[in-house]
Parts: sequence; structure tokens; C-alpha cells
Amino acid sequence: MSKSKVTIGHVFKTIVWPRRTQLLIGLVLIIISRLAGLVLPGASKYLMDDVIPNNNLEMLKLLLLAVGIAVTVQAITSFALTQILSVEAQQLISQLRSKVQAHIIKLPVRFFDNAKTGELVSRIMTDVEGVRNIVGTGLAQLFGGILTSVICLFLLISISPMMTLYVLVPVAIFGFISLKAFGKIRPIFRERGVINAEVTGRLTETLGGVRVIKGFNAEAQEIKTFEDGVTRLFLNIKKSLTSTSFVTSSATFLLGLASTGIMGIGGYMIMNGDMTFGDFLAFTLYLGFMIAPIVQMSNIGSQLTEAFAGLDRTEEILNTPLEDDPTVRTKQMREITGDITFQDVSFSYEEDKKVIKNISFEAQRGTVTALVGTSGSGKSTIAGMAASFLVPDSGKVLVDGVDLTTITLESYRSQLGVVLQNDFLFEGTIKENILFPRPDASEEELIHAVKAAHVNEFTDRFEKGLDTMIGERGVKLSGGQQQRLAIARAILANPKILILDEATSNLDLESEAYIQESLKSLMKGRTTFVIAHRLSTIRQADQILVIENGEIVERGKHDELLTKKGRYHNLHEYQARI
Repeated sequence: MSKSKVTIGHVFKTIVWPRRTQLLIGLVLIIISRLAGLVLPGASKYLMDDVIPNNNLEMLKLLLLAVGIAVTVQAITSFALTQILSVEAQQLISQLRSKVQAHIIKLPVRFFDNAKTGELVSRIMTDVEGVRNIVGTGLAQLFGGILTSVICLFLLISISPMMTLYVLVPVAIFGFISLKAFGKIRPIFRERGVINAEVTGRLTETLGGVRVIKGFNAEAQEIKTFEDGVTRLFLNIKKSLTSTSFVTSSATFLLGLASTGIMGIGGYMIMNGDMTFGDFLAFTLYLGFMIAPIVQMSNIGSQLTEAFAGLDRTEEILNTPLEDDPTVRTKQMREITGDITFQDVSFSYEEDKKVIKNISFEAQRGTVTALVGTSGSGKSTIAGMAASFLVPDSGKVLVDGVDLTTITLESYRSQLGVVLQNDFLFEGTIKENILFPRPDASEEELIHAVKAAHVNEFTDRFEKGLDTMIGERGVKLSGGQQQRLAIARAILANPKILILDEATSNLDLESEAYIQESLKSLMKGRTTFVIAHRLSTIRQADQILVIENGEIVERGKHDELLTKKGRYHNLHEYQARI
């Protein structure tokens, strides 16, 4: 996966500009709020220089009214700002999460072979959260803070150019330090996203594999692994806190120096009669209004840096090529008859390490092709290419004479049924899992699938029948029951092409007898690939391919292969002995 760095221009084009109306409204509200905030310092000057010395009650009433209106305006604009920008930011987060999830779920199977589930969950749920600091009040406050500082700067100059010049020196130094610091913080935030994803991934695996952990008394080592992960996360956070606290401390020190100098210069000018007490008070308050946004901008800068780091990782995912490339997969196949041909196909998971080597065979429509061989021989890889989960490195897989790599996955997989060795069941009811491929199937079709896979043999004993909750990954069902459920799901899908990968591996002898009958009905008229270690399950196959080291070493029917007394005969004899 290639690394990418999100630029300000890219963020502006894709995130800021489409929401320019909301942000513009937010900016106007910020301006109104900040201008209203400047009423108090100005009123303080008149209070000290005109109202109190002259006992002017009428002017005092006007000042109080002006300050009261300003405070009310600030409260209203603050509420409106939150409603407009914060809500928009949360909506954007929701949209980005959906976009990233939709992209991830369309990535090739090989991508998931190299990714942890928990890490992907972290990328979907956590990495995009930082955009609230771009679209939310953060960006508007940044512009509002700049505007307030500029206005206050001119007001300070109008009161005392000399004191203003003295203040600008430490402010400029602080700005330089902030820019350098945030440049170093962004990689730290990016690394934090990686660590957080790794820790979340491991935690997800730990909770999912708790039975294995307890079975091997491995709680202590899993606790230690998680502790190591959160320690790495802590050290990363500590590093970023050190950088941000350095910026904050620099602000406190430099602005403290400025305040000390102003106290001395202002006091001297008042004593010489060059400045009134009201001017000094107004200067001090205006200075606070100028400095506060600058200090706030350092916090906003940290938030924006974290947001960009999260968007970097989000962009990485969104730049990963999709499985169904619309520029290559252009052909729609609404009605597949089911002729599948492998033409000189080779495949490797790692470069220069072929798992499948120049395999050629034909599976005619409505026939059963059995793949047998030792573990790791390449059977599941062949089935994976037939299912379009994997793409050949060389050669072609043809469906009805059309190269499978040019067929849209939606049109092909809508006519594909798969039952895997460890088929995945979703948390929910038995009924919901069977209806998964066709949620709109009729009750009659559902019952047919249930009976054909002999699911009713055990659901009839459950109090809630098909509405029984099965727990996460079907943990409340036995292996045989889970497998029958998966087969019922495939029967309901009514596919033209069927792939059974060790479909009877988790069944006891009684369940297997049931399933063998239902599989005969399921496979009738469908092009079927069967992977099985138990050779007894493939006696009636139209052709049996014996796979060894990625090559077809024997092919034929059951009786023919036994007569040859080759590799298939040896496997059969071995299983007969055990």
C-alpha cells in the first residue's frame, strides 16, 4: 500500500469547498461574535476616562446597554455556530466512514489476507474523526482569530505604536516556534494512528479467540501483549504532548515578557502624561483579545495537524485499487450457463513462488469437478480463482468462453454460491443467516432451503426455531449445525456455479449422511467445484483432479483413478486404513 500525504489544496478542494456555504455562514458568525467582543475594551476606556471622572450616569447607561447587547450577540452567534458547523462536521464524519467502509469492502481478497480486522475497523471509525476540526468550528475559529488579531493590532497601534512594536517581537517569535513544532508533530500523529490500529487489531483478535486463549492458559501472554501495545501508544502520546506543551510554554513565557514590558512602558507613559489610564486599560484588554486567538490558534493548529495525519491514512485506503476495476471489467453476464475453462493458469502469492503451475482443464455446465490432494497442494487456490477471489498471474479462466477478468463481479457473483470450510455466520438469528444472500426470498423458498439442508433436524428442537440467536460467528451452534446452515444459505442463493470447499469437513457421520443427500439436490444442474479431503464425498464426481505441488498429476473418474493405482489410489487406500 503506497503512502500518500494529503495536501492543503486537496483538503480545500474535496472537503472545504463543497461546504463553502456553511463555512461562510460560520465565518460571518465568528466575525460578528469577535466584533461584539471588542465592545468591552472600548467601553472600559470611556468608563475610566469619561464616565467615572465626570459622574456621567447617562453615558454609563449607554455603555452598559452596549455591553449587554454585545454579550447577547456573542451568546447567540456561539450557539448558531455550533449548530451549523459542528453538525455539518459530524455529518461529514459519517459520510467519510461510509465511503471508506464501502471502498474497503470492495478491495480484493488478497488485501484482507494481509490486513487485520481490528486495524481496518480503526481506519474506518477513528482516522476520519479529525475532519471535525477542519469543517467544524476549528477552521472558522482559526480565520476568526486571525481577523480579531488584525483588528486588535490596528487598535493597539492607534493607542500606542511604541508599545505595539514591543509586543510584536515575542508574538513573531512564538509564531515561528509554532510553525516548526507543528511540522514535527504531524508524523507523530500519523504514527499514533498506526499504533492505535495495531492495538485495536490485536484486541479484536484476542476477544474473538478467547476460547483458544483460555484453552492454552495463555491469558498472561495476551495481557502482556496488550500492555506492550498501549505502552507504545502512551509513549507516542507523550511525545506529542511534549511538543504541544513546548509551544504552550513558549507562548506563556514570551507573552509574559510582553506583559511585563507593557506594564513598565505603560506605567512610565501614564506618569509622564503621555497616556491616560483609560487608554492603558483599553490597550491591555485589546492586547488580551489579540493574544488569546494566537494562543488558541496553537491548539487549533495541533487539532488540524492531527486531522491531516488521519486524512493521510484515509487517503492511503481510498487510493488502494478496487477489486472490480470498471475500466477492465466491462462485460455484463446476466445469464451464465456454467462452462468454466482454465487455460494454462499460473498463480503465486509471493513473487517467484508459484502455487499453481500452468493448469488447464474444463468444467462443463452442470458437472461436478472434484479437487483432491494434500494440504497446501493448491486446491483452494484453484477454487478461489473460479470464484473470482483471485486473479491468475498468467493464463485465463473462461466463463462461457469469456475471460473472467473482464466480467463485472456483480453480474458474475450474483450467480455464484460458496460454502467454505469455516464458513462465516453473522450474529443474529438462524433465519437471518439463511436469508443473507436473498433477504427478499419468500417463506416457501426459505423452508425449502431449510429442509433441503436438514437444518430443521436441529431447529425443531429449539424453543424459538429459526428465530434462535446463534451468537457471534455462530458460537452457539455445533460445527455440523453451522455447516448445514451455510449449505442452506447456498441452496437459497440458487447459484449457477457452486464451490464447496470442505463443505462436509465439520460433520459427524449422521450429519454427513443428511448433507450428502441435500448436496446432490443442490449440485444438480449446476457447475460445481468440490474440495474434499474425505474421498468418500466425491465418488460421483464427473471428473476428479488430483493436485500436487500446484499441478494436475491425475484426472478421471473415481473408478478410473483407482484402476490406475496412482496417487489417487494411494490416498484412497490410506483413508481406508484410518
